[in-house]
Amino acid sequence: MPELPEVETVVRGLRQPLIGHTIESMWYDWENSIALPHANEFEGRVVGQTVIGIRRRAKYIVIELDKDLLLVHLRMTGRLYVAEENAVQRVDKWVHVKFGLDGAKELRFSDSRKFGKVYLTDNIDDVTGGIGPEPLEDTFTVAVFKERLTGRRKVIKSLLLDQHFIAGVGNIYADEALHRAAIHPQRSADSLSDEEIVRLYTTVRAVLAAGIQHEGASINWYRKPDGTQGESQKHFYVYGRDGQDCLTCGQARIEKSRIAQRGTHFCPNCQK
Repeated sequence: MPELPEVETVVRGLRQPLIGHTIESMWYDWENSIALPHANEFEGRVVGQTVIGIRRRAKYIVIELDKDLLLVHLRMTGRLYVAEENAVQRVDKWVHVKFGLDGAKELRFSDSRKFGKVYLTDNIDDVTGGIGPEPLEDTFTVAVFKERLTGRRKVIKSLLLDQHFIAGVGNIYADEALHRAAIHPQRSADSLSDEEIVRLYTTVRAVLAAGIQHEGASINWYRKPDGTQGESQKHFYVYGRDGQDCLTCGQARIEKSRIAQRGTHFCPNCQK
């Protein structure tokens, strides 16, 4: 599933081709993709609105319209891109929601697994109200991180994946952050020392920032809006490297286990 860096990259890639365009029509063939409101009401409300901005909240793409907010969650296989009305692309065969734009363009939502969702609301809290703080915001300080960890007995890898605890971190960047902080993913949150909390805070922010710099990880389905790959996968220390020598210590091989039903990568020497 695309995480914060991938979603942020999509947001940045959509600004130039989308902002300023007016939605003239809507088409869908999979009603379950429409999460809020009902599909018929959705179409009636969104047509005629103009895109005035695009931003991200957690793993949601937030398209600001002149009256409402159009939110898209890519889930596992979602792709969101702008194309010429008559252009044909390989991923078009999985398009289940499409917005016709002025200037003979279309905003297409391709999703082969059909897990992705689109929302239309005038209050973002209707969709994202329960999500935790943004880890790259200036207001997310070490003190805030430490306070949120206080009294938590949950396994630290599971806690990092909890979107109510912190926004946007997923399996890839949790593994990378824990490795760089030299913390075993099965440690309980309340066992971390003050020094380890500071290290983890720093590495969470660092791996997310690096992920954005490298424009996301194209491991499976994720692609940038122009169809090209991100390059974060070329810079991983542990994720997807099980069985290979640790790049940090060179003394052990990366192992893979399952935590919170997710494949988890770590170095048994660096992360004891």
